[in-house]
Amino acid sequence: METYQKRFAEFLADSGVLYFADNLLLKDGRPTPYFVNMGKLNTGKSIVALGDFYADLLVNAHLIEKTDLLFGPSYKGSAIVVATAGSLHRKYGLDLPFEYDRKEAKAHGEATGRKKLFVTGAFFDQAKIGFLDDVATSMETKYESLKKIKEEGENKKIDLSLSYIAIGVDREQTTAIYDEEMPKGLSDIEQTAWKIKHVILDAPGEDALRKFTAETNVPVVSISNIADTINYLFEEKYPLFIDGKKRPLDDATLEKFKRYLNTYGVGK
Repeated sequence: METYQKRFAEFLADSGVLYFADNLLLKDGRPTPYFVNMGKLNTGKSIVALGDFYADLLVNAHLIEKTDLLFGPSYKGSAIVVATAGSLHRKYGLDLPFEYDRKEAKAHGEATGRKKLFVTGAFFDQAKIGFLDDVATSMETKYESLKKIKEEGENKKIDLSLSYIAIGVDREQTTAIYDEEMPKGLSDIEQTAWKIKHVILDAPGEDALRKFTAETNVPVVSISNIADTINYLFEEKYPLFIDGKKRPLDDATLEKFKRYLNTYGVGK
């Protein structure tokens, strides 16, 4: 691992963003022994640190040259994109506009007479967009955001292109498989309940990131991947939250993680 990836792993552990617990479920309905929750970053110090990690990734990976504007999907992505824009300005003197979306369209105030799905109004013609988010699992939410951005471009008659997706942690997972096709018109809560009921356990699907890039031609990059992160924390005996208590990873927890990745991982 690179030095910045080790620092990021320690940051995830220190902040409680990365933790192990029983009875955790992903949005796609599958169980998981661990979770990455950027929503736990609720102080100025922690969100500035997060923005620095993303800003450094964009600059060091030469993604910034492909970026006119930053986008973060609500809710967690909106905090990430604001923090990253601030860090790019503070550390690198780059002043990029940013945008984030709404879960439900606004139709009052400045949006009176029209439905407004995005908040800042930063999109402009020919903009090359850098998409920032917390983790990548099934990529479902990324497809949804891509559709929203495309529709916004069509509605405003402007050309918007997605240059890349940059995430904090790659969960290195395959897509979920269900025993039947999900009905249309379900709410988010209903979709989650349906997925939990119909997901086929212990059945890996396709490499989610590879499939997304093949279908959209949009590359996905990450600050770190979960296997390297967990292995580093284990080898360094670095404490993180396990069942609510902060302690180093033990052999049993590591084995549980490895079994999980062997079942649902992409097998890199």
